[in-house]
Amino acid sequence: MRTQSFLPALSALAISTAFLFASPALAAMEKFKATLDGSQQSPPVTTKGKGTATFTFDTTKKKLNWNVKYSGLSGPATAAHIHGPAAMGENADPVIPFKKLKSPIKGSETLTDAQAADLEAGKYYVNVHTKANPNGEVRGQIEKAK
Repeated sequence: MRTQSFLPALSALAISTAFLFASPALAAMEKFKATLDGSQQSPPVTTKGKGTATFTFDTTKKKLNWNVKYSGLSGPATAAHIHGPAAMGENADPVIPFKKLKSPIKGSETLTDAQAADLEAGKYYVNVHTKANPNGEVRGQIEKAK
């Protein structure tokens, strides 16, 4: 008779343990990308500069990782950021400054809920600034990778 009284508790423990170990598996890693050029600047900039940016976003930890590569700029980068919220063609303030400016720029940041929502909605862009183009020489809207 005592064995039967332990069965419900044992079952509950087994189910709880399964959920505990399954939780990390529920984390989604989303991929985003951006193609950087002068035509996306607002207003557009004539430049030979170009670049690419790739991002991974952990939706559980809200951690965004990036790898931004650029070349052909008019001079050294003086600043680089993720700006937003803004649609393509619109300008916005920087929300995430990059600490390193030399290509490739690699880093990560934990986003707030509002920042995560703006990222998901395509309202962020990458901008690399130079002395000749202080408002930005190359820019790319961040979008979900297909």
